[in-house]
Amino acid sequence: MLAVGVALFAWALVRAGGLGPMLENPGGQAVGRSGGLTKVFGAGLTSAVAFWGTMALSIPDFSRYARSQRDQVIGQAVGLPATMALFAFIGAAVTNATTVIFGTRIADPVALLARIGGPLMIMLSMAGLIVATLTTNIAANIVAPANGFSNLAPDKITFKQGAMITAVIGILMMPWRLYNDAAAYIFTWLIGYGALLGPVAGIMIADYFVVRRGQLNVNDLYTRDGAYEYARGFNPVAIAALALGVAPSLPGFVAALRGVPLTTVFGMIYNWAWFVGFLVAGLLYCAGMRVTGVPVREPTDVPVTARD
Repeated sequence: MLAVGVALFAWALVRAGGLGPMLENPGGQAVGRSGGLTKVFGAGLTSAVAFWGTMALSIPDFSRYARSQRDQVIGQAVGLPATMALFAFIGAAVTNATTVIFGTRIADPVALLARIGGPLMIMLSMAGLIVATLTTNIAANIVAPANGFSNLAPDKITFKQGAMITAVIGILMMPWRLYNDAAAYIFTWLIGYGALLGPVAGIMIADYFVVRRGQLNVNDLYTRDGAYEYARGFNPVAIAALALGVAPSLPGFVAALRGVPLTTVFGMIYNWAWFVGFLVAGLLYCAGMRVTGVPVREPTDVPVTARD
């Protein structure tokens, strides 16, 4: 992925005649409109956060294999923000450079590669993109659901079988249809599931850092009738906080599904759905747990392996 991105950037840099022309905005389409930036900023930021919200919630499936807390902190700090900032810059710069090179913006890397060279170039580029997808996207998106399906019935579903179930579901969802309409992909899909993931993240972070202050009873995580049993395995406070965290974004989500312009206050809330849900659910969860009482026991010192 790094090699393909850097190669595209180097090609655009040479063909456009330098970094200056690559970063110019001759049409001024977005910034030239009154209020254009302020209207799209919230939706753009929310969609970007929601895009990574899936990885944020499933990062324990990766960090559980780290040797120490320090290792997982350094790994995430070095591996995620820097690379994503680099790729965001490459994507924006190369896309903008296509205006100088071809006279029109080409955001699709496949379409751009088809314009660059002949069949050999396309074959090599497609091979690079396939490898990049296999080594990056599938690895990032398979581990968490594969663990989830395996945990449903560990004696019947292995990790590999969980991965295959995930792959089949991914195909049945027909994700390629999401790319047919960029507006639907951003406002309906990304922000839509961001409205759900934001409250989940708010509850998880509030529970661990605020309510429990980083202390967990490890044994009770794996036993019935322990500190985390609540009501038949479900925490009513968390469920209520989740529902109330999602609620403010529902009118905007319905409007986005119907294709109605999001010009009301509910549209503004929906454009910031992940952040609104995160704050509302997190605050309500903290308040609810304080009112109902937090069933926390002293953490144990028993070492637990990834297998346990």
